[in-house]
Amino acid sequence: MTSQRWIAVAGSLVLLTAIAFASLFPVEWQLRTGLHWLVEHFLIYFAATAIVCVAWPKPSYVAAALTVLAALLETAQGLTADRVPDLATAISGAAAVLTAAILAQLIISLRKARAVRRDGPKNAPAGGGAI
Repeated sequence: MTSQRWIAVAGSLVLLTAIAFASLFPVEWQLRTGLHWLVEHFLIYFAATAIVCVAWPKPSYVAAALTVLAALLETAQGLTADRVPDLATAISGAAAVLTAAILAQLIISLRKARAVRRDGPKNAPAGGGAI
């Protein structure tokens, strides 16, 4: 594994841990951006998904895992003393995850298509003609 990949893996683990802690510790400890909380959730889950897709380039798996994580963290807020679970917030996080995963898959597909055009197909017949 390259050093860039290790950095992406470590960064994604730190970011996901930070999201989990921020979702569950007391409201007074939160740092707010001034944006609506749905926008904040969308932005943080979008960024987290993009970083995790760099560390683990399987966007469909990343999307499934982070969508479940967003739902579980929102549900777990019902166990805290000063928070309540909110369906709109869970949907905002899940929408961000899916949006980022779709964009990551698009980028991966475009890179593969560019590589095929540049290098030629890997398993093409030697003559290049149709059979």
